[in-house]
Amino acid sequence: MLRTFIRPRLAGALLLATLLGGCATAPAATQRVSFVVVRHAEKADDGSKDPPLSAAGQARATALAASLRDAPLRAAYATGYRRTQATAAPAAQAHALAVTTYDASRPASEFAVQLRHDHRDGTVLVVGHSNTAPAIAAALCACEVAPMGDGEFDRRLTITIDARGAATLRDERY
Repeated sequence: MLRTFIRPRLAGALLLATLLGGCATAPAATQRVSFVVVRHAEKADDGSKDPPLSAAGQARATALAASLRDAPLRAAYATGYRRTQATAAPAAQAHALAVTTYDASRPASEFAVQLRHDHRDGTVLVVGHSNTAPAIAAALCACEVAPMGDGEFDRRLTITIDARGAATLRDERY
């Protein structure tokens, strides 16, 4: 009698463990990562190759940080230039993150592969330049992204990748 009591209980426990194990490894339908790709904010005209942000640029960097205030920001990337670092800094500081420097000359496709590999959830900020931000966004979403004009500082490209790996692009102003 004891044998027949243990077997059904053991079988039920094994079935439950198998079902729960399957749930633990299956990705949640809402699991996703968003990459926010922007160009650096307005730069000061100081005659150097590495100018700081202008007052308007500082205000734009603050506005970017405010727009990401409630986002689950996991990382912030910027090229090594003062203007990109200063654009990313307010958002990073608001989330107690350091800004990670990336090489502006690195191919966008390689950088996108690294970003997608390293970040599976939350929000990631990437600050680039007018000639790099569209290519990075295009590589992240595997879609076409219009070029950025030289005077375009308010464009925000948000690529959201769902748990199945499907990407969507939102091209908006901030």
